[in-house]
Amino acid sequence: MSLFGLVGSHKTLRAKKNTPVGSKGLQLKRHIDATLGQGDIVAAVRLPPGEDLKEWLAVNTVDFYNAISVLYSTLAEFCTERSCEVMSAGGKFEYLWADGVRVRKPVRLSAPEYVDRLFDWVESQIDDSGVFPAQFGAPFPPDFSEVVRTIFRRLFRVYAHIYHSHFRQVCALGEEAHLNTCFKHFIHFVRHFDLVDERELSPLQELIEQFTAGRGGSAKRLATQEAVHGGGGGGGMGGGSGMGGG
Repeated sequence: MSLFGLVGSHKTLRAKKNTPVGSKGLQLKRHIDATLGQGDIVAAVRLPPGEDLKEWLAVNTVDFYNAISVLYSTLAEFCTERSCEVMSAGGKFEYLWADGVRVRKPVRLSAPEYVDRLFDWVESQIDDSGVFPAQFGAPFPPDFSEVVRTIFRRLFRVYAHIYHSHFRQVCALGEEAHLNTCFKHFIHFVRHFDLVDERELSPLQELIEQFTAGRGGSAKRLATQEAVHGGGGGGGMGGGSGMGGG
């Protein structure tokens, strides 16, 4: 069954966000799709010659958000307040929510509530034409790079939760290859533009090293190790050092 077949009737599926920066954004999106279609993830993340970095970051940010939003929606029936009482990545990584505006003091939330607030926050940034210009030639804000870094840091936490707590369900749905491809593309982009601190990446460090070194099959192997040694959530991969934050 295809991923889109799984989410076609899912009540939690969010509307796909439009590509920003007008016609230039659509041109860049076609470039991304073409290079990915050729199986060249490394080429797909590089800034094309002569293109503007902020426009490239904007188009890719929306693209990565759309991908993880669809992926998570297929797992919503498994990621519940009862099964995932806290937003975590294994037994030793817990994430607290704070958006710096409505919630300044980090609070503990269930995983589904955390992800819902995270997605709401990301969409509020994408929908703000003062942050993500809808038209080609419109200016980006001075702090655009920091906004993008925050978005990528938070989207990584959703991947970390999925791998640690729901990887068995991903496999049962037949979406392991799609998840791995999406995350491999995501992490190559993050590494190429230095968007997420290495400390934040530590919950999936071994998997990241396997993917960036070009070796496959590691996600299932790590999930098997977690099943043997124990872990949290709904069945996934192992933990690391403690972590909180917004």
